Amino acid sequence: MVLIDIYVFQVVKSLSHSTGPKTKLVIYSLYWTISIVAIIILIILPRLQFEHQAKLIKTSIFAIIVGLFLAKLAASFFFFIDDIRRAIQWVVEKSFLSPKAEVAKQGEGISRSVFLNWMGLAFGGGLFGTFIYGFGNKYRYQVMRSKLAFPNLPASFKGLKIIQIADIHSGSFTDKKAVEKGVNKILKEKPDIVLFVGDLVNNVADEMQDYMDVFGRIKAPMGVYSTLGNHDYGDYVQWDSPEEKKINLERLKQTHADLGWRLLMNEHIILERGEDKIALIGVENWSAKARFPKYGDLKKAYTGAESYPFKILMSHDPSHWDAEVRTSYPDVDLMLSGHTHGMQFGVEMPGFKWSPVQYIYKQWAGLYEEGDQKLYVNRGYGFIGYPGRVGILPEITVLELV
Repeated sequence: MVLIDIYVFQVVKSLSHSTGPKTKLVIYSLYWTISIVAIIILIILPRLQFEHQAKLIKTSIFAIIVGLFLAKLAASFFFFIDDIRRAIQWVVEKSFLSPKAEVAKQGEGISRSVFLNWMGLAFGGGLFGTFIYGFGNKYRYQVMRSKLAFPNLPASFKGLKIIQIADIHSGSFTDKKAVEKGVNKILKEKPDIVLFVGDLVNNVADEMQDYMDVFGRIKAPMGVYSTLGNHDYGDYVQWDSPEEKKINLERLKQTHADLGWRLLMNEHIILERGEDKIALIGVENWSAKARFPKYGDLKKAYTGAESYPFKILMSHDPSHWDAEVRTSYPDVDLMLSGHTHGMQFGVEMPGFKWSPVQYIYKQWAGLYEEGDQKLYVNRGYGFIGYPGRVGILPEITVLELV
């Protein structure tokens, strides 16, 4: 951060060189005050204890500091391009051009430098502005609809309406009424079945305590089923003992039961409709990425489901699809995942979507198809880390099987 601050400051000095001494003093003082305060806060913030409701303040402050850093980093990209351009120009002028041509080029170079510097500052400022704007989007639940066609879908299940939700992250919530509006949208859809694919909490089971009455309202004629995500195991908390961590996981399992949700732990159940049956498979978290755990056991969950003509798999991490599902279980027709949140930052418009998370996850938001198999990645109901969303809004997925 310090290196970036020093680098950006050189541009600030360059652009303000023609201003008066007092104006320069104000600009320089303001720049370094903000930069130094940001670094100090970043150092002391992890050591400060906040009550649950005050966590929004902590996460917002952290997000602002990160946003400021990313804005400077993005602006530096333009500055770096200009530095390279000027370095190449200097070499060319010293090596090939006459002194008269060198003077002429020098004037042109200054103009381009100023342009690129202002472009960098404008781009960085715009990026920072979007981070601040995104704070207001964290509860703007969007309903995404998809009709999924399968040639082997049993006749009785045609028209089955599935609500898929993921990544509730209840520990991040601070506005209960806003969260309830999302649940009302779920209930308004009148789904046949609701499937939740993991990350009910950020770290500990107690985070759901204030939201049991809200999410306990989610019901469906064919039931509500759930799986665990990477955050549900308490792996990101320092526990006093392994036993304490184990107790927390058992409490989380009981939380699912108290909500009326059937938690699938490396197992499958049979769904019946009319005279037909299909298999619903649920695995614990399994990721192809090294930094995330592999608690899931698809072989165990799948065993016994082979004879059913249609299979739905609930698996939190979408990297599971390419790594194991498609290669070893080609008869799993539909996999439902979450986990990525679409990084809570990106661009989506008809025919185009982009997020930095796509450089880590091949499948990161929406519907993907390979042969007869389909994967749907939910963008997440909640949020974590950054208390907002830019471009990638929280999602309630409505899937209709046809």
